[in-house]
Amino acid sequence: MKHIFLRFYLLFFAGIFQLFSSQNSNASFSDGNLKINHKETIAVKIFATQNTNELYQQASQNIPNELIILNEDNIKAESAEHLSNIQNILESFKSHHFQFLDDNFRPVEAVLEQKNIENFKYLLKADKVLKPADNVELETTFKIWDPVKGIRLGPVMLHFYSLMFIFAFGLGYIIMAKIFKIDGVEEKYLEPLFTWTLLGTILGARLGHVIFYQPELFKEDFLSVFLPISTKGGLHFTGFSGLASHGATIALIFTTLYYSFKIIRKNPFWVYDRIGIVVALGGAFVRMGNFFNSEIIGKPVDPTSPFAILFPQQSSEYGVTIPRYPTQLFEAVGYFCLFILLWVLYRKTDKKYQQGWLFGLFFIILWAIRFFVEFLKEPQGDEFITLGGLNTGQVLSIPFMLAGFVIMIYSKKFRLPKTEATL
Repeated sequence: MKHIFLRFYLLFFAGIFQLFSSQNSNASFSDGNLKINHKETIAVKIFATQNTNELYQQASQNIPNELIILNEDNIKAESAEHLSNIQNILESFKSHHFQFLDDNFRPVEAVLEQKNIENFKYLLKADKVLKPADNVELETTFKIWDPVKGIRLGPVMLHFYSLMFIFAFGLGYIIMAKIFKIDGVEEKYLEPLFTWTLLGTILGARLGHVIFYQPELFKEDFLSVFLPISTKGGLHFTGFSGLASHGATIALIFTTLYYSFKIIRKNPFWVYDRIGIVVALGGAFVRMGNFFNSEIIGKPVDPTSPFAILFPQQSSEYGVTIPRYPTQLFEAVGYFCLFILLWVLYRKTDKKYQQGWLFGLFFIILWAIRFFVEFLKEPQGDEFITLGGLNTGQVLSIPFMLAGFVIMIYSKKFRLPKTEATL
């Protein structure tokens, strides 16, 4: 088993060498080619941003063969004032002779009414005037991730991020029901576990994000801390745009303590061992949700790297919109592999009888994944906690990893005979 851990950490340390290929780039453009009718090729400079001022200024830069990728914030108005602002920006591009194109690079009439604006996807400034019959493809050395963020159900948008949370808790419930059945635990103990886990995860994740990354919200927009709304610039629905896994973990520890002592009346480590399995899988789904939202993105990377992805819908807080590491996927894959490892150990070994061993292993590997991926990740907010060049996420991960080692060592004292493993 020690050899397995050694290989695991060697693999992570090898990943640090990827740091040498991450870039600190000030370039605002990415390079691509428009292939027209499989014959003519136009080399273009690709630009995208959510920042309103930057987009407005870009119209007058007079960059030859410039391709603007519009995102939802550029074309979807939340109010009459916002619509007027969008129209002014697009009018500037129109006056500077940009071609308005849909998502298939077909020309769209530049009528700046809301229904028509939502058909705009690209703005092109080039000597070549595209025609409706032209077959146009955008070729790049990197991938472009620019998906629809949800499923439209009449007037309501069901976001994929929300769906990932539903999948996380739904599958977690099914897996935990399976675990309780294997261990001979009565089903009546499952519902309260699900309830306390749900409350602890959501409330802790939200409070953790605000405390560790956006404490100013307590003064500037207090309601947004606890509700999916914002009162800045008028009351409007936002959804919870900031959730921190460290906060969720701390809250989950306390809610599980209550559940262990007051409800199921078992050693908390018995519960933690089993929760860790489903949390690892849930974490993978949450990071997939971040990927759909183009958030928690990585640092700039060489456009020719196999990991390079352009996120046109990324928030302007991350800086320039150029190819970056898909750090959400790195974490998601790591958490899924952790889930598989824990499930195999639970089913195929007797480690589930050594209360706390699986949980300690879960803590070590989960936070090690987070720690190393942070090297390639852009900051999620202001870095209020730093140490020796490490960012907030890394500093907060260290005590969790150390706790994991301690728990694994002391788990020998909590070994259960197989006959006492169930209620």
